[in-house]
Amino acid sequence: MDLKQELIELAKRDAQVRSDLVRRGELFDGYHPEMEQVHNANADRLEVLIQEWGWPTQERVGEEAAAAAWMIVQHAISKPVFQKNCLKLLKTEVENGSVKAALLAHLQDRVNVFEGQPQIYGTQFDWDSHGELSPKPIQDPEKVDTLRLAVGLPPLSEAVEQIRLRAKQEGNRPPVDVSAREAEFLKWAKKVGWRS
Repeated sequence: MDLKQELIELAKRDAQVRSDLVRRGELFDGYHPEMEQVHNANADRLEVLIQEWGWPTQERVGEEAAAAAWMIVQHAISKPVFQKNCLKLLKTEVENGSVKAALLAHLQDRVNVFEGQPQIYGTQFDWDSHGELSPKPIQDPEKVDTLRLAVGLPPLSEAVEQIRLRAKQEGNRPPVDVSAREAEFLKWAKKVGWRS
């Protein structure tokens, strides 16, 4: 199997498991072990492919496979070292003009949030104390839409609307206890190495 096809197949596996878990009503209650297993296996394979071929840019593997590679990295949340290494690779690729800045923005925000820092672009969401999916803390809320525009993202208000609509369509509901959810997240973040 060539690089392009393999990346597409890895992404399809991720989407299939996610879809199955949504259908069974099991996706949204913490980080499901089946989903984590797929994310980790995909990340391990992508890491090998990157060592062999470099970052799979759209020019090298086509739009679908390049999007698949980015999604695999974005979902590799149990692998902080891998995500941070890919963040460096993406920064270089964005500077070279071979990767869209919006993709880097999403990954930068994800790394920031997992490390306990405010995000820059407002791409990472979680349930708030009012039972709404809302952006995690943002470094400079007054400038966020300007920063989003600069990397090709829509205004934050549109993103909020889309995220909440998708959650409703998939049956994703707020946790019974937001504090317990946060405590569970911190425990997991320490276990995998995001926090000390």
